[in-house]
Amino acid sequence: MARAELDKQPTDVRRMFDAVARRYDVTNDVLSLGQDRRWRRDVIEAVDPQYGELVLDLAAGTGTSSQPFADRGATVVPCDFSLGMLQVGKRAKPHLPFTAGDGTQLPFADDTFDAVTISFGLRNIVDPAAGLAEMLRVAKPGGRLVVCEFSHPTWAPFRTVYIEYLMKALPPVARAVSSSPDAYVYLAESIRAWPDQRGLVELIGSAGWQSPEWRDLSGGIVALHRATK
Repeated sequence: MARAELDKQPTDVRRMFDAVARRYDVTNDVLSLGQDRRWRRDVIEAVDPQYGELVLDLAAGTGTSSQPFADRGATVVPCDFSLGMLQVGKRAKPHLPFTAGDGTQLPFADDTFDAVTISFGLRNIVDPAAGLAEMLRVAKPGGRLVVCEFSHPTWAPFRTVYIEYLMKALPPVARAVSSSPDAYVYLAESIRAWPDQRGLVELIGSAGWQSPEWRDLSGGIVALHRATK
């Protein structure tokens, strides 16, 4: 199965990401028109990793989002529940400690990480509220949360164009470059169904994180949410 439904059965989502792993990074670069590189830089600046800090990069996939933390001198743990993603990542980045883990049952002790971050993965956790609570559990007191996720463009005319791109243009582009293009139909639908910026702030706060806030990127296509424990 390469397609998951919006009820996000974990087995289906895992199989879907296993299927897209081989060309995942290339496909993302094409579909985002190269904006994904800028978004990764924004995440690094938001987390502001210090030398020697321990950072959890959840839904890390192949580790593309994790390597910049290591480059800054932090110890980063890339964690994902897709073994296909982890296998591709481990071949390319054998120096990183890739770890298999479910976002609702993380395999880490309480109060472990100085910072926890998740990019474009929270909406794929079967229970995002439970995932946010788990991230809170494994963060140290005073630890930082950074969530980078697709959101809702703030300018109404652009929002209409964006939705048209998601539902009509994204699937044929994915067919040209992805190893499992049907998966991107689910991804487009999941983006469309995801809460807006304020809705995610409320979800983060309800999970117990303090002072949640957001910053729009690319006109609200993506939002960067931050909070502390």
